[in-house]
Amino acid sequence: KENPCRGVRENKEKPRDYYVSEETWKAVYNAGTAELQDAMDLAYLTGQRPADVLKMALTDVKDGALEVRQNKTSKFLRILLKNEDGSNTELGNVIDRIKARPRKVKSLRLIATAAGTPLNKPTLRIRFDKAREQAAKRILDEATDDTRAEAEALAARIRQFQFRDIRPKAASDIADLASAAALLGHTEQELTRKVYVRKGATV
Repeated sequence: KENPCRGVRENKEKPRDYYVSEETWKAVYNAGTAELQDAMDLAYLTGQRPADVLKMALTDVKDGALEVRQNKTSKFLRILLKNEDGSNTELGNVIDRIKARPRKVKSLRLIATAAGTPLNKPTLRIRFDKAREQAAKRILDEATDDTRAEAEALAARIRQFQFRDIRPKAASDIADLASAAALLGHTEQELTRKVYVRKGATV
């Protein structure tokens, strides 16, 4: 039968284009708890979605790599923890830092409190929102009359920062589009370019 949707114009969605600057990142990161910093580092260095970051566990560290099975697509990735010369990658350093931190063992999840309680979506959100608000407040409190306008602009950008913006930041900070798409688990580079790369081209 004739498709009743034929000729109907689709609603075009405009992808979110917020990019997390280093200044914004550092402000929120420095205001966060140790477990929030772990979550931010893992999200950035792996380029994975928040749900996939929260489920990462010590048992996923195998044969020099962090194994990730994406919830949304079931895509399987192995993110290396060692460079070719045998030294740690940045991700390898983060995982070593987490493993070395003293905490009670209630779970094998990488992101957990000092009491050993693993973070879930609501507890991650609470910690992130609190750190973001503290960061914005600190910027405004330290502003002088001469820097007030600049501080207010930065505080506004900080308050716009969402945890989900870390995945696009990871993609945007990789110069090679193919490498960015591979890290995010995309089979099509065009999706990475249109939705996740939020930096302008370097010319």
